[in-house]
Amino acid sequence: MAALRAWAPNAWPVAPDWSALVDDYLRSPAGQRLATLLQQRLDAGATIFPVYPFRALELTALASVKVVILGQDPYHGAGQAQGLAFSVAPGVALPPSLRNILKELARDPELQASGAGFQGSLVGWARQGVLLLNTCLTVEEGRPASHARIGWDGLTRAVIQAVVQRHQPVVFMLWGAHAQAYQSLILAEDDSQSPTVLVLTANHPSPLSALRPPKPFIGCGHFSQANHFLQSHGRPPIYWTDFGEK
Repeated sequence: MAALRAWAPNAWPVAPDWSALVDDYLRSPAGQRLATLLQQRLDAGATIFPVYPFRALELTALASVKVVILGQDPYHGAGQAQGLAFSVAPGVALPPSLRNILKELARDPELQASGAGFQGSLVGWARQGVLLLNTCLTVEEGRPASHARIGWDGLTRAVIQAVVQRHQPVVFMLWGAHAQAYQSLILAEDDSQSPTVLVLTANHPSPLSALRPPKPFIGCGHFSQANHFLQSHGRPPIYWTDFGEK
């Protein structure tokens, strides 16, 4: 995908039931500061990804959210970022974390996903109700976490709260310390697990941590656990082998 050309949120579609939340944030002082900072970086010649920062909110409506996978920030290489956590554009070489996600899908005895024909995109998950949400929605080329502190967190925290406040059965997959820092936003301090919320934690799927204790990602079983929870609460499972975009 090409790079972002301008701060133009009106050109970044979202599902209708996200519109009010997004608009409220963009009109807030924090949202206006974010717009100014991002446009300043563009004016300075920074190459920023992805083209559609709100794509996760476009493909997965609030009413359809069944699973939230929380990432950190978009991939910072040219052509990689899709606006969906851990997903890359079809045909792009698979990043190491995404390869480990595929390994875990193949390892899970209830799924046994071969990954045959997988092209890197997780659009199929997003269309089934898996909100692939990065906590930071833009990044500069070659500079991971370069936009981590410019204001996106205010919007993504509001998105998480909106999902929780619907009181519909939902699974949160929090991989790594960064994602797990949001657990207190999902669950009340005195509530280790809500009846309608399942929080699954493991190490990040990065090769640096995927096999390490205390909670290795490889072997976590999160994908089948999520389906068990959804089905036990009367919601359809996720077809984790349906990646969608080819």
